[in-house]
Amino acid sequence: MPERRRRAQPVKNQGEFRMNSRISKQSVTVIGLGPMGQAMVNTFLENGHEVTVWNRTASKAEALVAKGATPAHTVEDALAANELIVLSLTDYDAVYAILEPVTASLSGKVIANLSSDTPDKAREAAAWAAGHGAKHLTGGVQVPPPLIGKPGSSTYYSGPRDVFEAHEDTLKVLTDADYRGEDAGLAAMYYQAQMTIFWTTMLSYYQTLALGRANGVSARELLPYATMMTSMMPHFLELYAQHVDSATYPGDVDRLAMGAASVDHVLHTHRDAGVSTVLPAAVAEIFHAGMDKGFAENSFSSLIEVLKNPSA
Repeated sequence: MPERRRRAQPVKNQGEFRMNSRISKQSVTVIGLGPMGQAMVNTFLENGHEVTVWNRTASKAEALVAKGATPAHTVEDALAANELIVLSLTDYDAVYAILEPVTASLSGKVIANLSSDTPDKAREAAAWAAGHGAKHLTGGVQVPPPLIGKPGSSTYYSGPRDVFEAHEDTLKVLTDADYRGEDAGLAAMYYQAQMTIFWTTMLSYYQTLALGRANGVSARELLPYATMMTSMMPHFLELYAQHVDSATYPGDVDRLAMGAASVDHVLHTHRDAGVSTVLPAAVAEIFHAGMDKGFAENSFSSLIEVLKNPSA
């Protein structure tokens, strides 16, 4: 007996629509085609998503259009094309410059704002979007453009949980998604916290290389020692996180007075070598501020009290 043919029923399932065993993935609009936006569009296309693109400099869309992206001639056209709008712009000022003139087109849209800015600006943007009938997801991409779509990449998200979950599968095409909560500012906070570690760590590395060069030691020669030092950091991070969360700074492992003497030696070493002392001087200033607050016999984790309330 021939098998009865069943009538195809469309089933919506996490951003995908199934009919007759064929899957049509959620289409998306990407606004902003710098290196990050380009990488995002390419990744969406490679994973079978239809993508509408818009950029202030239209020529940046040409290579993407050749690969299958649909160009939007105006911002209004870009917004009208899809519910999910991914923004990849320099900052939130750029977001407003593009979207303010077309607020009438925002109603019903989901804005995944992957532009970088401060937590407070992310909260303001979420309120602004809601005022125009749109829903705002803040995103903080943790990887550079070449790692978009690659295993191990991730993006922080915050905003309405139901909105995030409705579009999670589509967003995960770009990177894994680390949802941080309903507060629109949290994704930006986590992102900027990561950037704080990255930029200051890299500056300390360059400072070290400058000191090495002044003493006839190459970056290649210093590399394994810098790597060894960074490999030790997880132990210290875990220990001092406990100090900070408990607001107790026991001087059983280290004492601020010893640390202050050490950073003075670091400062003098760099000064004697004739390299910039801006960074080590800033570190020494913070240590001595802790000494002035009476933390000499405490762990140098007590410096959190200087950093969180410098005017006290």
